[in-house]
Amino acid sequence: MRRVFLYILLVFLVACEGKKPAEPKTETQPRAKVIVPDFNADSAFTFVKAQTDFGPRVPLSSAHEQCCEWMVEKLSEYADTVMVQQFRTRLYNNQGIDGKNIIASFNPKATKRIVLCSHWDSRPFADHDPDEANWNHPIDGANDGASGVGVLIESARCFHNQPLPEKVGVDIVLFDLEDYGPRQDQAEQYYDDRRNYWALGSQYWSAQPHVAGYKANFGILLDMVGASEPNFMKEYYSQGYAAWLSNKVWHVAQDLGYRQYFVNELGDPISDDHLPMNEIAGIPTIDIIDLRPESSNLSFPENWHTLNDNIENIDVNTLGMVGNVLMHFIYENQ
Repeated sequence: MRRVFLYILLVFLVACEGKKPAEPKTETQPRAKVIVPDFNADSAFTFVKAQTDFGPRVPLSSAHEQCCEWMVEKLSEYADTVMVQQFRTRLYNNQGIDGKNIIASFNPKATKRIVLCSHWDSRPFADHDPDEANWNHPIDGANDGASGVGVLIESARCFHNQPLPEKVGVDIVLFDLEDYGPRQDQAEQYYDDRRNYWALGSQYWSAQPHVAGYKANFGILLDMVGASEPNFMKEYYSQGYAAWLSNKVWHVAQDLGYRQYFVNELGDPISDDHLPMNEIAGIPTIDIIDLRPESSNLSFPENWHTLNDNIENIDVNTLGMVGNVLMHFIYENQ
């Protein structure tokens, strides 16, 4: 009996030996290589100049209307959908005014959405110009407004030529009426801590987005991204609302060799279009903005809100650097 048992046990063990557990399968297909489109800095510069060629884009002016038509036409060449969100709001002096936000969408059915934004209007007052006689003159806003828009229109061209990953959708939002706050010498007269006289287009879109129930994973605002030797610090509110995002973007910039310009330091708090996006829309949004702590013009470039904010002071290399950071971040980090 014992021998039979041992024999049976031996046969069983041999049989089990022949049925070893299958080796776990390993992934043999390599991850598809991500192709990052080439951001054309010269093209971005052309788009900046096209805006300033219309003249100051002050709301209700013919230049404002003509530039709006041009931007819609240009973005329609690249985006899946383009729309103009018309709205009415009030200025600091309680005057009613009409505005137009422009929205260009890519992969509109994708549930993961990224907002890239800038403002396209220009300041009606050169109220920081060294010559007080110019304070009531409107500015070209080549850097303060047009530079960010130029980078985003070139980004739209890149998205068209090198489609985004299927799961990722991008909405380019160009805000109107960002820069129509009171003149600096009249600011105290109109001060009211219950109202924000700036970023009116962003306030409207954040409360009433172009799509009902619209949500985005995050947003990136571009403001004053065209001056030579920029100093892009981590803006204070951006770091407070979305430190994870600004840290990732700055990491990409530094990996691309832009450590000198994307400075790993905390900058001043700036009231800009990203505040309503964070506080009203609930979209974590950062502001890539040129901050100069040593400037005599608050914390901004010396040409800010002066007649010298013109196309002659736009650096194509800065436009290319910012656009290159955007492309690598969006295509390689989603």
